[in-house]
Amino acid sequence: MRIPPLLRENANFRRYFFGQSISLLGDQITTIALPLTAVLALHASAGQMGVLTTAYLIPNLLFSLHAGVWIDRRGKRRQTMLVADIGRGLLTATIPVAYALGHLTWTQLYVVAFLLGSLSVLFYVAYGSFFQTIVPREDYVAANSLIHGTRGASFLVGTSLGGTLVQLLRGPYALAVDAVSFIWSAIFLGRIDAEEPPGASRESGGVWSGIQWIRDNPIIRAELLGVATLNLFNFMFFALFMLYATRSLHVRPAALGLVLGVAAVGTLGASYFTGALARRIGLGPAFILGCFLFPAPLILIPAARGPYWLILVFLFVAEMLSGIGLMLLDILAGAMMAGTIPMAVRARVSGGFQLVNYGVRPVGTALGGVLGTTIGVHTTLWIATVGALSGLLFLLPSPIRTLRDVPEEATL
Repeated sequence: MRIPPLLRENANFRRYFFGQSISLLGDQITTIALPLTAVLALHASAGQMGVLTTAYLIPNLLFSLHAGVWIDRRGKRRQTMLVADIGRGLLTATIPVAYALGHLTWTQLYVVAFLLGSLSVLFYVAYGSFFQTIVPREDYVAANSLIHGTRGASFLVGTSLGGTLVQLLRGPYALAVDAVSFIWSAIFLGRIDAEEPPGASRESGGVWSGIQWIRDNPIIRAELLGVATLNLFNFMFFALFMLYATRSLHVRPAALGLVLGVAAVGTLGASYFTGALARRIGLGPAFILGCFLFPAPLILIPAARGPYWLILVFLFVAEMLSGIGLMLLDILAGAMMAGTIPMAVRARVSGGFQLVNYGVRPVGTALGGVLGTTIGVHTTLWIATVGALSGLLFLLPSPIRTLRDVPEEATL
């Protein structure tokens, strides 16, 4: 296969890419292994599943703005990402160790989830501005396609492998793979040699400057409101999906992992044609298409009925089509942000964006847990899947609808 020019010619991006390739694989194993650990090893209820996911996501509400200011003023984004990776690897390793010693508890899962979420805030806020130091503007879409293509491949391999490992090794031991993958990522980050801009002065803006910048930019404002609405409802769905699939649809862990993994072929394929689609119909319309296609097919999951094989078909089609939408959304959202947001405020804007976009996620998971307990898991999944489509109401009237290419960098 022909090696993409960006990987051949850009050594720093190549190092980041290979580091993240293994880390993303580990993340996908954990995505299925951690909730299945809670369900199978600790006999989780709907409320406990909601609290566990909420504990991981709540740091976005608490720390995103402050992380953005701190990183913009400090600089040294790569160093921040490296330390966050090492910390996440060590924290993840404590779960299989505690399980092996017979001491795994809900308290530990909640604390580890919260600390992992906190370090992830630092990593991704720093990455928002680090990306621009290793990728030239003309390669934003190509670089995002490669990164998210690897993410699609990790869906294909990681979820299948994760489900199998959970069934063979009993949940917590599968998490050791993710612990090692974080250290792998840190090693490659340590090899990157890129000159970063110096930290910003205190006079350049405070905690709320990122939110104020988003408020005044119509493209990023619409993008944020659209995807945040989508994520609010999607994480209501996410908090209960594993519980519903295993207990209500009676899907076994290995079968669930295999179906989700094979369905990720659509996700992987979408990463290769996203650039061509964006050039053909415009970057903005392709992004809006992704925002529709990501949530819409998930309606098939609460609608699933019939024999076991047919239920697996419903899950497969829903996840495959949703994965295509997710790739369109993520790749083009990243390109729009990288092109529009000036470097001087990038971490603060990333922090403000994460505050809202990731901040609604614990609200969604908590709401999913509450509604799942009070009105039932099945009814809650219907509300979540249909409600996610309301994010389009912010995108269709916005300038994104007529956006043909990566937008020019906005002025401060």
